[in-house]
Amino acid sequence: MSGYGIVYTSTNSKKNARDISTALLNKKLAACIQSFPMSSTYEWQGEIVEDEELLMLIKIKAADYDEVERVICETHDYDVAEVMMTDVCKGNPAYLDWISAVTC
Repeated sequence: MSGYGIVYTSTNSKKNARDISTALLNKKLAACIQSFPMSSTYEWQGEIVEDEELLMLIKIKAADYDEVERVICETHDYDVAEVMMTDVCKGNPAYLDWISAVTC
């Protein structure tokens, strides 16, 4: 593990994606957040749901994950927010240094 991670979350609102991004960046918990449109199909409350969402990729220091999860869950519109992290095994050292430089 490199000490860095990519956190995944999704939302069906551009406003909510902006709110999450702003909260994380203002608290210096994320270096970069990218959002991509996608289609999701999932079961929710006994029904199959198809939804247009935004996938958010959030670049963080792995040590900050618990706080990142807390902020996302507090800011998210969903009752149960998707929040998962993948460890970064390798990365451009200059990019990883930049993540450290702009986060607390």
